[in-house]
Amino acid sequence: QVQLVESGGGLVQAGGSLRLSCAASGRTFDGYAMGWFRQAPGKEREFVAGIRWSGGSTYYADSVKGRFTISRDNAKNTLYLQMNSLKPEDTAVYYCAAKLGGVRHVPNEYNYWGQGTQVTVSS
Repeated sequence: QVQLVESGGGLVQAGGSLRLSCAASGRTFDGYAMGWFRQAPGKEREFVAGIRWSGGSTYYADSVKGRFTISRDNAKNTLYLQMNSLKPEDTAVYYCAAKLGGVRHVPNEYNYWGQGTQVTVSS
């Protein structure tokens, strides 16, 4: 079965960087879109960034544009999220997700989810 396993979260000071990884297994992901989402306490899960597994355009939430970069390594079956210039408002549990077809911003359209990794940014 499909498994998505995130890693790389942690505690960092404002202005710092983290790189999240999502190891994907269980099927070939050609034709799939991969997304990073986050959920802060008391808030809804929100789209952060997305990319097609086969390559092409990347998509970002306005709040992270210019600071976060999504990428994937097909050989390693791994999705990444490089997060720079982190802010306290970036604090959340970060999830990777997969869906057939194009990138969408709506969490409910994604079929597969990882367990999440906590990112905490201190001021």
